[in-house]
Amino acid sequence: CIGEKTTREDHKSVSDQMYAAYAQGRELRGLVAIVGEDALNERDKQLLDFSGVFEDKFLRQTRDEDRSIDETLDLCWSLMASIDTKYLVRLDQKWIEKYGQ
Repeated sequence: CIGEKTTREDHKSVSDQMYAAYAQGRELRGLVAIVGEDALNERDKQLLDFSGVFEDKFLRQTRDEDRSIDETLDLCWSLMASIDTKYLVRLDQKWIEKYGQ
């Protein structure tokens, strides 16, 4: 549940940014299959790399891994650190300054 007193203030923005970056990275996999990774620009390479790390570190959480919401959001910020902040367009600058790494 996202809302005041149930989560952290950056939750909605982080969630939106994470899934947008992941979706873009997944789309790029198809392009890479056709043109190769060398044809990608800096932004696209970052998003492609992010999509793999997102799957490995976030989506594949093990059954015995019990993260709190703060730990989960901190993990999200850690994963997004691989993307240049100029491409994190769904995040307010105030959240980047407060939680970014």
